[in-house]
Amino acid sequence: MRYDMLHPAEQLLMIMDRIYTYGMTTTSGGNLSIKDANGDIWITPAGIDKGELTSADMVCVKPDGTIVGKHRPSSEFPFHKLIYEKRPDLGAIVHAHPPALVSFSIVRKIPNTRLLPNERRICGEIDFAVYALPGSEELGQNIAEVFARGINTVMLENHGVVVGAENLFDAFCLFETLDYCACLEIEATRCSDQPIVLTDEDYEIIRMKGEVPIDEYEPAESPSEERALRRDMVKFIRRAYKQRLFTSTQGTFSHRLDGDNFLITPHGMDRMLMEPEDLIVIRDGRKPRGTTPSKSWLLHQEIYKQHPHVDSIIIAHPPNIMTFAVTEGEFDSRTIPESYILLRGTPKLPFNAVYEKPAETAAIFAKHTPIALVKNNCVIVTGQSLLNAYDRLEVAEYSAKSILMAKTLGDIVHIEQSSIRDLERAFGLEPCPDNAEQ
Repeated sequence: MRYDMLHPAEQLLMIMDRIYTYGMTTTSGGNLSIKDANGDIWITPAGIDKGELTSADMVCVKPDGTIVGKHRPSSEFPFHKLIYEKRPDLGAIVHAHPPALVSFSIVRKIPNTRLLPNERRICGEIDFAVYALPGSEELGQNIAEVFARGINTVMLENHGVVVGAENLFDAFCLFETLDYCACLEIEATRCSDQPIVLTDEDYEIIRMKGEVPIDEYEPAESPSEERALRRDMVKFIRRAYKQRLFTSTQGTFSHRLDGDNFLITPHGMDRMLMEPEDLIVIRDGRKPRGTTPSKSWLLHQEIYKQHPHVDSIIIAHPPNIMTFAVTEGEFDSRTIPESYILLRGTPKLPFNAVYEKPAETAAIFAKHTPIALVKNNCVIVTGQSLLNAYDRLEVAEYSAKSILMAKTLGDIVHIEQSSIRDLERAFGLEPCPDNAEQ
């Protein structure tokens, strides 16, 4: 879907619905705006239930101050207007109060964007705006002054966050990513005294190895079996977004077609609005002309080459399981039978594993090791079907959440080794080698 082809009121409704549905603002909190090519500012209304908004509720404020619409514009319209005056390059603004970012605003700290590879690039420089009365000219001036320095992400003291971008989708992605960083850091701090951050050397590895050149081929019409698979994959991709296992632009799903050829998600496209035709076929190590597959396509290809039992792969960054990737904490699946049956040993791989050693990394995913964490990077999940891989990812995230909750209650008691052997015999599981056992 092309966001730029939607009317501003429809864009505002779509993004506000997503923010409210995912608990990133309250019924009365937060506001969004778009400045169109005419200089009109389209903004969410004041005092209208965020859970019941329609596109007809959106308000247009003309350059001369004329208000068009059946409601008053948001009470915080003044700072939107001042930001656009200071930054004519911006075309959209998102302001909201997600709990994780509010927690940072009330302790006057900025979320760390160096825990994972892409977050620092997406969020850019971040700074604080001094507290002032909501809706006041003073608050608007305080926020606009920070934006005037070329900063697009502004934390508000004892308030929330304001982000700006060229368009509303980019502003939302920045906002969503910053909220994700805040959630991850909070969980990581609960798990460990100090989360591990990426070094400049790590970012150099990303710069040098992050993109793998790939040849192209002329695409042909998809056979009916492939069309059905595309439809089913998109259902799971959207579900992964709704379950907060993916973010709008991060999270990769692939599935084997025949031999080592496979379908994979494109790079950077909104996971919630992805369509079957957006998926990309990697065939004989080549991509269709004019497409941009996930940057991890080579690792997927290596796993399919080495492991005939794997037919589906997910690479993702859910915040609870990723807590164990950005700390020294070890994820142990011996909590309940379901977790061990589906997840098994769950090793932790070095950060550079996906960039510099794809073949060696792929070799790890034997039948007794269907899932692995990569330090400060991702979780890699393999399965025998779309459902099997998705189920494993979901169980990994829920199991990690249970472990983090349990840490506040007392010492965790794991399933005894003799009981693990009973599970392996009862469910026909290949025993984990000694070096993979928890």
